[in-house]
Amino acid sequence: MEKNEEQAGPMKLIFNYNDVFYSFFYDDTSGCIHRSREYAMNYVYSGEMVLDNGTEQIHVRKGECVFIPRDHHITMYKKTAGGERYCGIFLNFKRGFLREMYGRLGQYHKLQGDGRQLLAREVVKLPKTAELTSLFSSMTPYFDPEVKPQDDFMNLKLQEGLLALLHIDSRFAAMLFDFNEPWKIDILDFMNSNYMYEFSQEELAHYTGRSLATFKRDFKKISNLTPEKWLIRKRLEVAYDLMLSGGKIADVCHEVGFKNYSHFSTAFKRQYGISPTAVAI
Repeated sequence: MEKNEEQAGPMKLIFNYNDVFYSFFYDDTSGCIHRSREYAMNYVYSGEMVLDNGTEQIHVRKGECVFIPRDHHITMYKKTAGGERYCGIFLNFKRGFLREMYGRLGQYHKLQGDGRQLLAREVVKLPKTAELTSLFSSMTPYFDPEVKPQDDFMNLKLQEGLLALLHIDSRFAAMLFDFNEPWKIDILDFMNSNYMYEFSQEELAHYTGRSLATFKRDFKKISNLTPEKWLIRKRLEVAYDLMLSGGKIADVCHEVGFKNYSHFSTAFKRQYGISPTAVAI
């Protein structure tokens, strides 16, 4: 039986019950970058969640639920609303669970069409259905940290959530039950679009559709640097251009992916031989 995990910060609590996460945010906590290898559903019990994919914002209000595709990069802002703190339920559909369910749900084996394309692999705000209403109503008692559910019960809730998705639109099955390895995508295209995020080499391999060994071999063909050094150089190049255009150092540092100014300043001096303040004038 998987142990329940509790993460506590000054203004938030997150409980993991066998891949079902209960979140409590006690103030308007700053946004966090969401990146998951798994498909997920996020239900807002109270407060509000704003999802920003860089081109649009999706507001998810009390009683609403969204589907989030795997390998999707998005910034989540969890906020108070209507005088209520943010509380939410996050269902995480892992590959092993989906394989097991695929074996049970024979009626979905012969669906036509490509669900990944039709659903555009974007966040989808789900309609309010009887199945979703029933599912999340039955899960609200576990917002009480003293009431801890059993893993097998949470697994049933994951199954209910999956079925609710499939009943909303059968094209979800083509997406969720696609167990092929992802197609290879251009490494430099991916890294140029996502340089501001923290990646391990294993993650870069996964997101570009490669094994770790294949990723390392392919990357050597395009750069003499390690992936980590390539990402740092890219961030510094973008930061240099932004500061020349009038960007403030603190804003630029955060925007290109550095966690603190000290690291940014040291790396900048190493690459350009001058401090950031000499550029941001």
